[in-house]
Amino acid sequence: MLEYARQFDGLERKTVRVPERELQAARQGLSGEFVRAVETASANIRAFAKRQMPVEWMAQMKPGLRLGQVVRPLDTVAAYIPAGRYPLPSTIMMTVVPAQVAGVPNICIASPRPVAEVFGAAALLGVRHVFQMGGAQTIAAFAFGTRTVPRADRIVGPGNIYVAAAKKLLAGEVGIDFVAGPTEILIIAADGDPRHLAADMLAQAEHDVDASAVLLTTSKRLASAVAREVDRQLKSLPTANVAAKAIARNSAILLVQSLEEAVEISNRFAPEHLSIPDSSLLAQVRHAGSVFVGPFSPEAAGDYASGPNHVLPTSGAARQRGGLSVTDYVKVISVQELSEPALRRLAPAITTLARAEGLEAHARSVEARFSGATLP
Repeated sequence: MLEYARQFDGLERKTVRVPERELQAARQGLSGEFVRAVETASANIRAFAKRQMPVEWMAQMKPGLRLGQVVRPLDTVAAYIPAGRYPLPSTIMMTVVPAQVAGVPNICIASPRPVAEVFGAAALLGVRHVFQMGGAQTIAAFAFGTRTVPRADRIVGPGNIYVAAAKKLLAGEVGIDFVAGPTEILIIAADGDPRHLAADMLAQAEHDVDASAVLLTTSKRLASAVAREVDRQLKSLPTANVAAKAIARNSAILLVQSLEEAVEISNRFAPEHLSIPDSSLLAQVRHAGSVFVGPFSPEAAGDYASGPNHVLPTSGAARQRGGLSVTDYVKVISVQELSEPALRRLAPAITTLARAEGLEAHARSVEARFSGATLP
């Protein structure tokens, strides 16, 4: 691990573990404005995660039959924080805060570059297990553990193609959230301000040259206006060298017959981010990582500060699950308590089903409780 970290991540110290003094030094170097932004965003993320938290319960389902569930946090989780083209302190909040809400005792983060905003945000959130390392080897380190890096129960967070491939290969050896690909947004609009729609497309496109931004609209006039706005805004965008390639290669503005058709296309696409004009379409949405409703709900709000998580499924994976949440950090454990009369009432069903499956010992484990003699 040390060899790879020195070769690829510019590690100079003797260990990949970042000492507390470095974290605190980074924290002291943060601007007051950045600190306040982290505090605002993390408070909203925390409040949303608390609402998501599964509830423990026990209930008397029938006389003598008590059932329920308890919720227990994972012991150790690891969050991968990318730091390639852009450092992402926001991803620290999105991966760490839900883990804290869940009660995970050992929260680790790994990032390949010593970026002050990343290390400082970790210190602000009270994260003490911070490692300067990146790439596929980081996923392996958390999957199996090393002398320095603890073995994790689950690894979360986005990463490049090598990180994604490592997570896919090691899923099962270690828990993962999902395998994330290039980021994407699908916008549905019949009307609206072309400047806002173009800005939303470019906000997604600037992430990566493989990012995708698609607008579905019923208005030819709006389609043309947004296309012109994209070209105009690119001229002054500092990240235009990336965004322009994503727009040219992977993005589109498409005309549809109706908003209902647009939603159906979206459901087939299952986008990471879905923007819809108002809540009237929400009932038709079946597959999306996160939905942004109305003209004042830009995707950037969800990326940073509104509360829902920005670690989201891509490449159609939203057909199977939603984004990262507090439930990724806990186990919901079922509990059952039966009285003797309750078991006796269920015994015929249990033993009949057990013997239908050829599992005689299962049947006898119930009958033994009501037999005065030892079974042969």
